[in-house]
Amino acid sequence: MEENEFKKTFRSVNDAPCVFAKAILRRCCACSRSHKLFIAEREAVACKSPGGRQRCEEVLEILRGKAAFALKLSHIDGPLPHARELKVQCGGMLGVEESLTHQPSERVDDIHTMLESAFAEYGGAESLPYSEVVRTITSFQPRNKR
Repeated sequence: MEENEFKKTFRSVNDAPCVFAKAILRRCCACSRSHKLFIAEREAVACKSPGGRQRCEEVLEILRGKAAFALKLSHIDGPLPHARELKVQCGGMLGVEESLTHQPSERVDDIHTMLESAFAEYGGAESLPYSEVVRTITSFQPRNKR
C-alpha cells in the first residue's frame, strides 16, 4: 500500500488516535481505554475515551515542554523524532507511576487509571512532579543496546 493511501485510510479508520500510541506499541505501557487496529499489516492504537484522550494530550504536551532541555533541545515546535518521542512517552509515564508508587517500574499497566490517580493526588496536569518525571525520561532507553 502506498504511504499516502495508507495515511488517508488510517485517518478514516482511526478518527481518535491514542496519544500514547508509541508507548503502547512499544509495550512499556498499556491502557484500558485503548483499542488496537490493524491496517495493511500495520498496528495502530485508537482511544475510546474522548475525555481521557484530552487529558492525555494535555499531559503529553507538558511532558514534551518540560523534557526539552533533557532531550538537548532548545524548544519543541512539532513532532519529535521517534526515539525521542518514545523517551518522552515511556519515560514520562514510568516517571508518573514511580512518583505515585515510590518504586521504579518496568511497565505501566493502565495509563488511564494511573493518570486519574495522579490527578487526584497532585491536583492536575500542571501540578505533577515533573522534576522527578524528567529524570525518568532522561534515563529511559528506547531499546537495549546490542
